[in-house]
Amino acid sequence: MTQMLEVKDLHFNYGKKPILDGVSFEVGEGELCGLFGPNGCGKTTLFKCCLNFLKSHSGSVCMDGREVKNLRVEDMAKIVAYVPQEHKPPFPYLAREVVLMGRTPRLNGFFGIGKEDRKKAADAMDLLGLTEIADFPYNQLSGGQRQMILMARAIAQETKLMFLDEPTSALDFSNQIRIWRIMRLVAESGVTILACSHDPNHVSWFCDKVVVMKDNRILKEGSSQSVITEPTLDEIYRDMCSVRSIGNTRMVLPRDVALSNDMRWSQM
Repeated sequence: MTQMLEVKDLHFNYGKKPILDGVSFEVGEGELCGLFGPNGCGKTTLFKCCLNFLKSHSGSVCMDGREVKNLRVEDMAKIVAYVPQEHKPPFPYLAREVVLMGRTPRLNGFFGIGKEDRKKAADAMDLLGLTEIADFPYNQLSGGQRQMILMARAIAQETKLMFLDEPTSALDFSNQIRIWRIMRLVAESGVTILACSHDPNHVSWFCDKVVVMKDNRILKEGSSQSVITEPTLDEIYRDMCSVRSIGNTRMVLPRDVALSNDMRWSQM
């Protein structure tokens, strides 16, 4: 499998405080990889270093075989799309205009926005069920709607890599599952996705691979089934979680809820 993202021995400090301490992992072409871990473990800083928003102190990040630190901004925009956790634009752009901005790296110089660019943006909005709000001002949408518009913008950008920082944090349950299903479809089309999430069930249900961070380094990585386990969750959350199988689905539950359910089921 071709490795689309290669992070090798990455180090980053804020002053004397280490934030990334020798982080290394790889994500293959067409893989949906979940980046999972507790608050403050370094996930957001890792994203920023990978995207060249921050300059790492040592180590390297390669995307599609090219070292990030050697890429111009316009070259990066053709390789990777980024969906931040929150975005508030200074101007009241229409939702469709924000999605169309994803086509900027593909614009044909003097001729500007063409029919194909508008079609790609419209198709991305249609995929996420956003056509009805296309002419609404982006800054008047709910947080969840803005998050989905940013997802559509990333899809319209047509890159080989996508970085998503908690893409479902502002969404209701129905739209959370919908976005994860769309992420699966995008990955199956050959796009490599790194998605940061705090929900162990989401990464367990949808991700091909999971990278778990704790204390500024990689704690464990591998398939979701091998990584989202009680021993791993115990290291992160101090004996708060249990993993149960309900039918063919693995579920992470609070330990007291799991034990209570076990008692009820044993009495049936």
